Amino acid sequence: MVMDDDDQGTAPKRRARRVEQTPVQRALGLLVRREHSRLELTRKLTARGVEREDAQAAVDKLSQAGWQDEQRFAHSLVRNRAAAGYGPLHIRAELGTHRLPAELVAEAMAQHETDWQQNARELLQRRFPHGMQDMAQKRKAMDLLARRGFPMEIIRSLTQGRVQDWDDQA
Repeated sequence: MVMDDDDQGTAPKRRARRVEQTPVQRALGLLVRREHSRLELTRKLTARGVEREDAQAAVDKLSQAGWQDEQRFAHSLVRNRAAAGYGPLHIRAELGTHRLPAELVAEAMAQHETDWQQNARELLQRRFPHGMQDMAQKRKAMDLLARRGFPMEIIRSLTQGRVQDWDDQA
């Protein structure tokens, strides 16, 4: 039996047409990757061509269904940023950019149990594995901690005094 090319499946396959997603489906696609604030989710949807009213309606629907939650978002952001080496001032400011209520920001920060001084020390140990050998490195360490949003008391306590060797801290 002789087979034609068509019988062997060598004919070019047609691409399946992509069905246009609804605003709710688009928002849900974003939320399955990571938590988003209401503001951030609305902005992303409008940037993808969804009308503002439709985007807000989709976010409202997902909030009511429990898929989007401001409290869960705030706790997630605090946890992720602290693990990435950011300090409380930076994290609080970032939460503010999402227009979260002040009491929600305060709660998320208070419930995140971390030793900010230890976080700052670990950051410095990663960036300056051999310690701060001279005043220039000490100044760079202070700048790094300030940029990362650590309070001045922590910066001073970790950088004051003589040039630091991390073996002395153990």
